[in-house]
Amino acid sequence: MTTRPGDDSFDLDRALQETLDRLTLVANASEALSSTLELEPGLRRLSRVLVPTLADWCAIDLLEESGELRRVVLEHRDPDALPAGFLEAVLPPAAAGSQAPLARALRGAGPLKLADFPAPEDATDDLDRIELQTFRQLGAHSAILIPLRARRRVLGVLTLVRGGPGPLDEDERLPLLEDLSHRIAITVDNARLHAQVARTAERLQRALLPDLPRQGPLGISARYAPARTSAEVGGDWYDSFSLPDGAITLIIGDITGHDLKATVAMSQMRNMLRGIACDRKEPPGKILARLDAANDILYPGQTLTCLYGLITKPGTEEPWLLSYGTAGHPPPLLVTDEGDTRFLTGGRSPLLGIAPGIVRSDATESLPSGSTVLLYTDGLIERRGETLDDGMTRLRQHAAALAREPVDTFCDELMTGLGEENTDDIALIAVRIPRTTPARYTATAE
Repeated sequence: MTTRPGDDSFDLDRALQETLDRLTLVANASEALSSTLELEPGLRRLSRVLVPTLADWCAIDLLEESGELRRVVLEHRDPDALPAGFLEAVLPPAAAGSQAPLARALRGAGPLKLADFPAPEDATDDLDRIELQTFRQLGAHSAILIPLRARRRVLGVLTLVRGGPGPLDEDERLPLLEDLSHRIAITVDNARLHAQVARTAERLQRALLPDLPRQGPLGISARYAPARTSAEVGGDWYDSFSLPDGAITLIIGDITGHDLKATVAMSQMRNMLRGIACDRKEPPGKILARLDAANDILYPGQTLTCLYGLITKPGTEEPWLLSYGTAGHPPPLLVTDEGDTRFLTGGRSPLLGIAPGIVRSDATESLPSGSTVLLYTDGLIERRGETLDDGMTRLRQHAAALAREPVDTFCDELMTGLGEENTDDIALIAVRIPRTTPARYTATAE
């Protein structure tokens, strides 16, 4: 029991040390919760702060959006006391009006102090039975259950247990425990709100992405993925549509920013470019210049990269052509049927939004039979700690190995192989030129 000034046994040094210990515990708990954007790893790190400082073992149970109760963390001071994942699963529902401690805490009662642990056979319902079995298996001399409240809702329960006599049941500890439970609840609530916003934004962005042309000899496929590390959406987009003269557009772009504002701006730029392209039968460089001028008038200060291309077939005996202009965007990659790769570096000009009125160039490339043209955003090639050349070399290697795969598989495998740890959102679009002569080799699936 902590002594107070005026008591005969008051020890100033001890009181100061206890205060310092509490502040240290709160600081360590806050650091554990803020050390990652992912909820469960953060809660697990927190539990390793609480155990064994406050308890011999602890559990954190959260109510899912579906109403199910899931034990997300069970931490013991003895790592060998329980196998990995022990009882970390969906728990059975409580009976209506159950007086089991966990059920009461979920209804908002508490903090609840426990010093009497009936046998599992005396449980009032399935949830109570699971909890009593856990107390028996892991050992319990005293316990405290604290509801995790945020925004007037109970999101779960923190359970702290001592296997032997200890300070867990001291009244002086309750404010500290309630403060910790409040921090946990706020973290859980914020993580869920963040995930909800991210899901909404991603659904919005996917809804804004266009349907691709499905008629004609060209095979066209595209993919989009938000950043895996933050689940934020941004301004990456792709597009392809047929023009009245039969040309097929091939477009990819990236608006500066990673939020809903960037997503809305992406939709505006895409639709504006569509209108310009349909209205003006002009080379890609001039189309990009018109987009830059419109962007400067309507959205001054907004910057973006864009690659605008046209795929045409001048005549039956002539090769397919790609005419393209690149405004600050990574160069398209050409992959031949035999697996040779090269970046198309012509038609380059600065990104849009920084120098309206400049002349923007374009270039034209012949596309060999069976080749693939890939347009992509920088999230596919950029990695922390690497140079851009490293990422572009990796892209060439992956694409070469997929040269003879169907274009849908080509895109899927690139996203799997290069997008697993992307720190930025990714958009890509690929077009497969039809073969005009029999291939020398037969493709085989790996």
